[in-house]
Amino acid sequence: MTLMVIEAPFVAKKARAGQFIMLRVNETGERIPLTIADYDREKGYVTVIFQKVGKTTMLLDALDEGDLVLDLVGPLGKPTDHNGVKRAAVIGGGAGCAIAYPQAKAMMEKGIYVDMIAGFRNSDLIILEDEMAAESNQLIIMTDDGSNGNKGFVTDALKNEIAAGKNYDFVIAIGPLPMMKAVCNLTKEYGIKTIISMNSYMIDGTGMCGCCRVTIDGKVKFACVDGPDFDGHLVDFDEAIKRSRIYAEQERKARDEHCNLMKAKVSDNG
Repeated sequence: MTLMVIEAPFVAKKARAGQFIMLRVNETGERIPLTIADYDREKGYVTVIFQKVGKTTMLLDALDEGDLVLDLVGPLGKPTDHNGVKRAAVIGGGAGCAIAYPQAKAMMEKGIYVDMIAGFRNSDLIILEDEMAAESNQLIIMTDDGSNGNKGFVTDALKNEIAAGKNYDFVIAIGPLPMMKAVCNLTKEYGIKTIISMNSYMIDGTGMCGCCRVTIDGKVKFACVDGPDFDGHLVDFDEAIKRSRIYAEQERKARDEHCNLMKAKVSDNG
């Protein structure tokens, strides 16, 4: 996991929780969306957190302090609507915690009660623990293997809190699609309003390419301009999961070619 602070004063000036940027590392690179994890309006900085899962994120991770990205645009997407919320549960899964964290922070600043539940595969992958604890009334971290002392899934923790009498009127879940689907299935049983953030394929981020389309209540929407937040109880998760795997082979090929090229350069340099 890589945390990167980018000087982008015009983006920082208007950024709000739930929004994202689109960037391109170089002239031959692809455009990718990254959610704004934090921002500093006075210093003009925005913070992004990403995993090195493909060629572009590997190129981004290779940049040194003071380097430039070719282009960056934002803030894009609709900011999350917290109006009327009194008691919320913010659910983050893995790298999704980088997106969930600013949601908790924004609600805490408005005086909303916030429980934050974060899930990771193991304790070595836990990120932003101190930051999440500081921006929530209660932080619960779950790990798949129990290596941090809390074994289970985020849905286990959420169900326990609801059973204990937490009357949440708002849940926002951000992370892998199967995790968000599981959270929505649970909250639907209790009639709790639930928002999810869609991290779809995007090319331009302005609604022109159509790559980020998602079916909401039987209607096609675009994550970049209609979202990225959607009513989780209306999302066609099965379709979204299927679409998320469309370019898996091309992504693997691009990543492997990049890694092999880097290995060859290292070898040539002795």
